[in-house]
Amino acid sequence: MALSLFRVKMTCIKVLALYSTLLFSVSGVANTMTASVAINKAPSASVKQMLGQKLMLDLRYYCTEAPKQGKCKTPMTQLPAELATLIRDYDIGGVILFAENLDSVEQIIQLNRDLQNAAQSSALKLPLFIGIDQEGGRVARLPRSLATSFSGNMAIGATYAEHGTAFASTVGKALADELLPLGINVNFAPTVDVNVNPLNPVINVRAFGEDAQQVAELGGAMTAAMQQQGMIAALKHFPGHGDTEVDSHLGLPKVEHSAQQIRQVDLYPFAQIIKHNQPGMIMTAHIQYPALDSSTFVSKEGEQMIKPATLSHAILHDVLRKELGYSGVIVTDALDMAGISKFFTQTEAVIQTFAAGADIALMPVKLQQPDELPALAALLEQLTAAVTADKIPQSELSASYQRIVALKQLYPLIPAELTVAEQHKRAHAVLGNASHRASELALAQAAVTQTKPAVGMPFTLEQQKNLLLVMPDNAKATALSAALRHYSKVPFAISVISLQQPDISDAIAKIAAADIVISGFISPMQSLADIGGMDDMTGISNIAAAYQRQKTQFETLLPQIKASNKPHVFISLRAPYDITDYGQFADVVLATYAYNTAEDPSLINAGNATYQALAQVLLGQIRPTGQLPVTVTGADK
Repeated sequence: MALSLFRVKMTCIKVLALYSTLLFSVSGVANTMTASVAINKAPSASVKQMLGQKLMLDLRYYCTEAPKQGKCKTPMTQLPAELATLIRDYDIGGVILFAENLDSVEQIIQLNRDLQNAAQSSALKLPLFIGIDQEGGRVARLPRSLATSFSGNMAIGATYAEHGTAFASTVGKALADELLPLGINVNFAPTVDVNVNPLNPVINVRAFGEDAQQVAELGGAMTAAMQQQGMIAALKHFPGHGDTEVDSHLGLPKVEHSAQQIRQVDLYPFAQIIKHNQPGMIMTAHIQYPALDSSTFVSKEGEQMIKPATLSHAILHDVLRKELGYSGVIVTDALDMAGISKFFTQTEAVIQTFAAGADIALMPVKLQQPDELPALAALLEQLTAAVTADKIPQSELSASYQRIVALKQLYPLIPAELTVAEQHKRAHAVLGNASHRASELALAQAAVTQTKPAVGMPFTLEQQKNLLLVMPDNAKATALSAALRHYSKVPFAISVISLQQPDISDAIAKIAAADIVISGFISPMQSLADIGGMDDMTGISNIAAAYQRQKTQFETLLPQIKASNKPHVFISLRAPYDITDYGQFADVVLATYAYNTAEDPSLINAGNATYQALAQVLLGQIRPTGQLPVTVTGADK
């Protein structure tokens, strides 16, 4: 299909998108989702076609032949004909992309054009939602050397006292500007969970902070900025993932808050953003909230359990739709996560979530090899039977289809460029450009927080000749070393202890030879959200083992550094809660809320902004002005 066929349609869609942006920004009008536009423009569809629009497929891996051993791990970077046929024949509504799908500008654009071509050859000819988790910080799917990923939400939260919502708006606009030319039209962001639990394994720095009002303001600013550019924002994870100690990838968390606390804390950001910014999508959480819905279900193992929010009509319909007045599209979190898949069969999970009121089932079925492809047809047959049996009410199916089509008409889902070359030119001009890289560095600089001492540095780094870096791995040591050498006016002799190395028997000698020690640690360990999803279960066990070795190594070294009486800077590179345990061993304590490096950690202004900002703070070239957006016990001790 030539994209030139859509010139007139794109003009109309841009007008509708602008209209919707203006409409949704006005309090009191935000809930009017222009249903008449959706009804007038939605093509008539059969039950099966409407159900196809309600599926968002994961095409992360695909093997043309079944692997002889294990699961398919071949990244899908080109759309196979058989997958294009499925999208066409079943009028599929959307796909989600992962890092494995994303290589270069040219490859990403071609993949997304091929996906849209497949959708345009279907009977309904509705464009696809093409989504991605490009939150920034620890969850970013595009290559960091290619696209600007920023430092993440808690870093933005750390700038709030000094800069208000400025960085939330800047980041939201830049993310949209970089994703849209690639053909990506849904960003599963921002995360507006209120992180009130220091032990939260999966949210922590993905949250703006622990203050619900601040989270609402920052989340609203980012949502507005993305959607004003034409990018559909998807708030997550409703009704809130901020007070959990179980990762819903691995189990089913339960939040025991009272109804009052839920409305004052967990729901508050969602309520405010719905009221003022009308997000295009809201993503559900696989979490039990008994104060909102204590009804039960019987799991596939025969256990009676409280319904998680994703499958709760009381939460999705009564709370989200009626109480909060949300009229947009509800998308589930990935249905292959253990919070759902452990307790429901694949088909039953989709039926239940549609019956609860969700519009889109995310990652409902595995399609990673030819033998698995018939599972999609089987799922649609079973869903159609569920509609016939009134397990999924026909009226709800029709209303859901209208909401989906309305959203597709309100946003320009296909880039307006008429040729591939024009799309390439636009994408190359905006991805990781100088302006965005400057904003990336500015956020990293503004976020750096000094918790000890309260003000000032007790020493000047450039007066030290021999630096010892104790870092989680060589990449982070390389990034900080390169930044220090780039910004320093004097040369340093820099030695490194990587916590990944199995033998640190030379640590005592390196500490003794150093004039100053700069250590950094990352906690908690990476979650499945960081690295992708449930396909990484094997990898996460290896990461857990490696993390425990790093933690043991670090906790062995800290008393040795303290005993040496050498000046010591400790840097909390992720969640600042670890300052409680490790800050006592250092003279200076800093927090960055971000730790990622680009594919080449030695580069300057190309994805290593956290380490550039750190170097400038350590060298006294900038003053750390960030403030902790969460409570950290003993942060100044």
